[in-house]
Amino acid sequence: MKARRWDVRSGSRQAVRLADLAQLVRAPAALSVPGDILAGAAAAGRPLSGPTLGVMGSSVCLYWAGMALNDYADATIDAVERPERPVPSGRVPRGTALAVAGALTAAGLGLAAASGGRRSLLAALPLTGVIWAYDLKLKSTPAGAAAMASARTLDVLSGALAAARPGGTGRALLRGAVPAALVGAHTYTLSALSRHEISGAPARVPASTLAAATTTALATALPAVRTAIVSARAGTAEPSRGRTATAAAQRYLGSHPTTRSATTRSATTRSATTRSATTRSATTRSAATRAAVVGAGALAYLGTYGAAQIRALREPSGENVRRAVGAGILGFLPLQTALTARSGATVAAAALGVAHPLARRLARRVSPT
Repeated sequence: MKARRWDVRSGSRQAVRLADLAQLVRAPAALSVPGDILAGAAAAGRPLSGPTLGVMGSSVCLYWAGMALNDYADATIDAVERPERPVPSGRVPRGTALAVAGALTAAGLGLAAASGGRRSLLAALPLTGVIWAYDLKLKSTPAGAAAMASARTLDVLSGALAAARPGGTGRALLRGAVPAALVGAHTYTLSALSRHEISGAPARVPASTLAAATTTALATALPAVRTAIVSARAGTAEPSRGRTATAAAQRYLGSHPTTRSATTRSATTRSATTRSATTRSATTRSAATRAAVVGAGALAYLGTYGAAQIRALREPSGENVRRAVGAGILGFLPLQTALTARSGATVAAAALGVAHPLARRLARRVSPT
């Protein structure tokens, strides 16, 4: 069956296939983008509001725009290093790549404005500026990794801003700062590693990025685990104190049988103790569930991205580094899952976690790098 073609013409009469456009924008890698918004929105307290979903679509468009712009800017380099890519291979004209980047940028800004109004548009504008500056100027400079990290950081903060309630912008951004910083840290290691995809890396590069990734995973998971442990200890200690207090009250009432009001107070005390114990039990279960989802996400993150970096550390060839970068792009998903669950949105986090194996399967067809 012949591949479907889409007549995108810019300086060329050649029809461009949809499959080539998908490869141009690294289509499957965009599955790593909505989780940024979700993690920020969950931290702000509203993970799945209408504006949040709209900003997810905006962020995907801007991500794809950055990928197309990357291939436009790197056409000369890719002709030597990656001749199989759509632009140097001639399957997508260079002018078409620029036109796609411009159209997707406009679509991303339009979606941001339509979904979240001026506030979301003001968040999307600096993100757009960083993306274009990175692809056209900063990527090959020492500031390249920091620029890419700042783009992902802004992406998470865009989610927090989209979820902010009226008058709560500052509070939402403050809450989104921690997940934004952790996603930014992961992005920085990924960008530093990607500089060595062609020629390979000195062993110190995957060693340092592996250490940073491990630190990121621990910083993500430990607070939720600590909260679960504290909650469990409190849950076992409080019922004991509650039973002691109730027994003491019953002994007192038994030795001072005075009025019905005393009996009524005793029943009220028992009822309050029962309600308190039920609340503590529910809190303990919630904390344990949250810790389990956070821990699973952090382990999946290290199991994919960390394992790939270990292989690159043992043999830091260009191929192994490239595989580690691909694993790191897909590694956004389990990291975002852990961060979303840590903020209390465990159901949304679990749904996000399901997307990880799907992204890995799609990546076998269209490379995320």
